Amino acid sequence: MAHPKRKVSKQRRDKRRTHDFAVVPTLATCSNCGATVLYHRVCPECGYYRGRQIIEKKAQ
Repeated sequence: MAHPKRKVSKQRRDKRRTHDFAVVPTLATCSNCGATVLYHRVCPECGYYRGRQIIEKKAQ
């Protein structure tokens, strides 16, 4: 089993963890209905993606 030979300093530990953080997802507005949508996803409100209808949505 691995066993550390020396104490890892707080500075070295924190330098290793600089990339470990939550990233805020990039949001866009749907060109068809104006709803907020994640990039590269079909709009959950109207079913459009890049100007084309991908999913048929029932009218309410």
